[in-house]
Amino acid sequence: MNQASFSNNWKGGGVNSIAIGTTFNYKTDYTKGDKNYVSEVILQYGKIKNKGQLQRKSNDRIYWDNKVGLKLSPSWNFFGSLNFESQFDRGFSYSTKDGVETAKTISRFMSPGYLTESIGFEYKPSKYFWLRIGTGTARQTFVLDKDLYLNNDKNFGVEHGKSFRNELAFQLVSSYERDIMENISLKSRYSMFANYEKLKSIDQRLDLTLIAKVNRLINVTFTGVGLYDDDATDKIQASQSLALGLTYRFPK
Repeated sequence: MNQASFSNNWKGGGVNSIAIGTTFNYKTDYTKGDKNYVSEVILQYGKIKNKGQLQRKSNDRIYWDNKVGLKLSPSWNFFGSLNFESQFDRGFSYSTKDGVETAKTISRFMSPGYLTESIGFEYKPSKYFWLRIGTGTARQTFVLDKDLYLNNDKNFGVEHGKSFRNELAFQLVSSYERDIMENISLKSRYSMFANYEKLKSIDQRLDLTLIAKVNRLINVTFTGVGLYDDDATDKIQASQSLALGLTYRFPK
């Protein structure tokens, strides 16, 4: 949470503001014999309000990943996975005319929403690194708001006036998560989605999270995201945040 305020005669410049953000992360990893099940949920949401401006989102993500694996060798598994991703709230583009700021909706819950099913082989040489090779992958893109294209022409790859698109692809997903120093941990995740019908255009996303623990309750977190998806925009998208906050870890 962040808050700042200034008196009317403050000569250093500044704007009254308030911001709040939250992240919930849950992961379970169950292994019995040669079978393995992993489920991970990431929920993120944040908003910022500057005086004289409309409120804006600083973060918004719903992510749920499930994987079932069957061990083939010490480092290789056959896997099947189901993944869902969307957002909680509306996203806007902003413009100002004659001193009045207006907002247009360019995204919202399930616009877009993604459901991805994949089967293939997983390479897991250690507990902190794995690589999934999804030779058979299908992804459904949902845009339930059929009028969204009026403010977002690309419409996340879904044909105007429709709410659904199906793609078949080759997919790579990798994860690296471990303590790199005392009280400092790194978590990274990379995904690549190559539609078999247009291999020259490959969707890619890299998430990095660096957490430094100050004490049992307080930590400093740096997050960075790099994303390329030509169904949303022709340029690379990027975001980063640095936060000092409270962390509560649920007991096992």
